[in-house]
Amino acid sequence: MKTKLYLEQIHQWPASGQHIMAQYDATSIYVYQAYRPAIAAHAVKHQQFGGEFSFSRMSWIKPNFLWMMFRSGWATKEGQERILAVRLPRTLFDELLRAAVASSFVASGYATQQEWRDRVEQSEVRLQWDPDHDPTGAVIERRAIQLGLRGEMLKRYARDEVLSIEDITDFVAQQREYAARDFSGLLVPEEQPYVLPSVGRG
Repeated sequence: MKTKLYLEQIHQWPASGQHIMAQYDATSIYVYQAYRPAIAAHAVKHQQFGGEFSFSRMSWIKPNFLWMMFRSGWATKEGQERILAVRLPRTLFDELLRAAVASSFVASGYATQQEWRDRVEQSEVRLQWDPDHDPTGAVIERRAIQLGLRGEMLKRYARDEVLSIEDITDFVAQQREYAARDFSGLLVPEEQPYVLPSVGRG
């Protein structure tokens, strides 16, 4: 995982609109999840999810590091004390995006609510656009994406196709104090917009 000063990146990032902000290269992309210690420890040790991890519930992944920090309170919320950086093949991530169905009818692009509900029931990937946040948790104009996975797609993500799982909680704890000040020393993963046409219809 490559890091860079937040203040050096922020002026290169889009200020508004829907954007998949992520760290990626030609073949792989990072997404983030937060878990209690037992689940995180198993995932790192075995380089796949298992143990107390539930394959019967929808699991949400976030390619945007700062959105994960907002959601987990910089690894301070109960049940979200360990932050995992999960590296996936871009081929899988692109497939998830193409299969995704928006969480709300208004954002789905479908002509009728019944058509949208039918697709939600059939799809194994849910897409949600949420307000993005700065390091303090303040809402900004840009929208961030998260993907909910279930069924076979969750198994492929969690067990079959994952490239690596790294516990970055110590890094998060080191940066948490900078996030509460003037950001001058704050390091975050180096991210840029990830583009894939027709995201969120399924």
